Amino acid sequence: MNKGAARTISLQLLVAFVMLSPPWARAGDTPESTMGPVDPYLMADRNAEIALARSAAPPSISADATVLVLTRHGFETASAGKNGFVCLVDRSWSGGFHDPGFWTPTVRGPGCFNPPAARSILPITLKRAEMLMAGRSKAEIASAIKTALEKKELPALEPGAMCYMMSHDQRLGDGSGPWAPHLMFYVPRMDTAAWGSDQPGTPVFLNSQFNGAPEPVTVFMVVVNKWSDGTPLNVTKHEH
Repeated sequence: MNKGAARTISLQLLVAFVMLSPPWARAGDTPESTMGPVDPYLMADRNAEIALARSAAPPSISADATVLVLTRHGFETASAGKNGFVCLVDRSWSGGFHDPGFWTPTVRGPGCFNPPAARSILPITLKRAEMLMAGRSKAEIASAIKTALEKKELPALEPGAMCYMMSHDQRLGDGSGPWAPHLMFYVPRMDTAAWGSDQPGTPVFLNSQFNGAPEPVTVFMVVVNKWSDGTPLNVTKHEH
């Protein structure tokens, strides 16, 4: 075989490999494949992070919830609860691996998982955080989660899993400020038309979390009309 033919075959094999690789396997094939400096993602005031986490849900729920805070090694328990709910301040890297805002360090997403979500969604969130803080790439994490799900090392999605995200102090998207108080519902991967999401006049939106990642989960957001402190949605924080 001459060199030209060998080079052509090698190129064909490379193209075939890339085309057959699922999206999550190529998630790290960019310069932004790993986190970089950790400090911008951390909150220096532990008590402030606890308070922000609890603000995700009404006090009737969050006051008795377990609270986790982010450390250099991942999330750890800062306050043990007794009602089965778990509150934390999520970061940008809980979104889909192809989300352009995956590494936005200013994102702060206070969330409070109900018991089914704490048992089945939270373990994925914790695993992502632990691996990211250890310097693993997006591709490595996606592959590890896929393998863990296949081996049943991570729990299957439980029916009724949801999360409160009603904090007026949330900083989502580009991290610039609050979007709207909402609830997140975790369901098996499905056609979003089944919920009528993202249609004119509907309060239901598709969330980018797990979108394109190996987790077989679809996440819907439902907007509610009050923040967790009872303030109406159409009133800014400084007006009450």
